[in-house]
Amino acid sequence: MDLDSLLLHYFGTDDLDTLDEDAIEAGRERAMIAFGTEGDSGRRFALWILLHALGSAPDPDRAFKNPADRKAAEDYAWAAARMGRS
Repeated sequence: MDLDSLLLHYFGTDDLDTLDEDAIEAGRERAMIAFGTEGDSGRRFALWILLHALGSAPDPDRAFKNPADRKAAEDYAWAAARMGRS
């Protein structure tokens, strides 16, 4: 799963700047439902990253039962926060 594919699938575009708040919220809701029902850990992680970028990702402790996935999410969130400060 790449970001453009995720954006196209859940938002109908790869440019979120073209959407109004209602369309963004609808896409976010679709992505959250998909995250909650996805069984494949790789796809689930990709959806979590998308939700994290949108400010809607659940806390890694609640989102991932697998310790390796949880650690990867924590590391990603830490790195993303550091990138945001620079």
